[in-house]
Amino acid sequence: MSNTYGDKFRVTTYGESHGPAVGAVIDGCPAGVSLDLEAIAATLARRRHGAPRQEEDSIEWLSGLRDGITLGTPIAFVIRNNNTRPEDYAPLEHLFRPGHADYTYYMKYGLRDHRGGGRSSARETVARVVAGAVAMQLMPEVEIEAKSQKPKEESPNDTIGGVVSCRVTGVPAGIGEPLFGKLNASLAAAMMSIPSAIGFEMGSGFKAAEMSGSEYIDRWNNDGSTKTNHCGGIQGGISNGMPIEFRVAFHPVVSIPQPVECLHEDGHLETVNIDGRHDHYHIERAAVVVEAMTALCLINYML
Repeated sequence: MSNTYGDKFRVTTYGESHGPAVGAVIDGCPAGVSLDLEAIAATLARRRHGAPRQEEDSIEWLSGLRDGITLGTPIAFVIRNNNTRPEDYAPLEHLFRPGHADYTYYMKYGLRDHRGGGRSSARETVARVVAGAVAMQLMPEVEIEAKSQKPKEESPNDTIGGVVSCRVTGVPAGIGEPLFGKLNASLAAAMMSIPSAIGFEMGSGFKAAEMSGSEYIDRWNNDGSTKTNHCGGIQGGISNGMPIEFRVAFHPVVSIPQPVECLHEDGHLETVNIDGRHDHYHIERAAVVVEAMTALCLINYML
């Protein structure tokens, strides 16, 4: 299982949704950086806002810091799970929920954690948010802002997805590694690692396929900026100094508040109600995770 993201700034996350804790180890953080730990906690609180499952999300810093200053050694932190209800998932021990990773994890490993999906649960993203908040403080000149867009109104009897738009300013021209380390390719991989991410596009995205070349090209200004930004701030896999703009589509939460047919391990179908605390709409909190993964992607180029 691949649990580490990055090469220069490496983040290894651990923990399961209804296990005792989640957390991460950050390796490669420079020494002598004074971290604003309250700001990191505030970023994590944004992810918690409105969640049906309310955890304290108190960050315990275990190593790599002294009085909030980085030592250059691995930074380890843990976030205890204080509001678990694994018993809600007992009826699903031998059932594969439709749309979830239950079946695929079982087929790969021969076993799985049925308690809320284990590692495949979005609970794991709390560690990414903390690590991303650390990365953001190493790039004070960079501003990352993600906004959620709701395609339709929520329903008490169903779930919906949505789109997160992200805009990054302050990234200088020249960031990115051709050919197989393209910045846009790395951003796409980072975004598609987020639970329920289903699509990614840069700049004009799929609309560019409908344009003519004369409509699409980003014509120059005298200072090296461009009059439009159809490419989303990246050309040839390298940043051009314009704002980096992209969008991530997220499918609806697949634990729906309706009876659903699940596949039993022995091959028969069984209709059950999926208990537990699940979102009807999760895109506002997904925006925080998009910001975090953007920061983790960028810091590996900018260190």
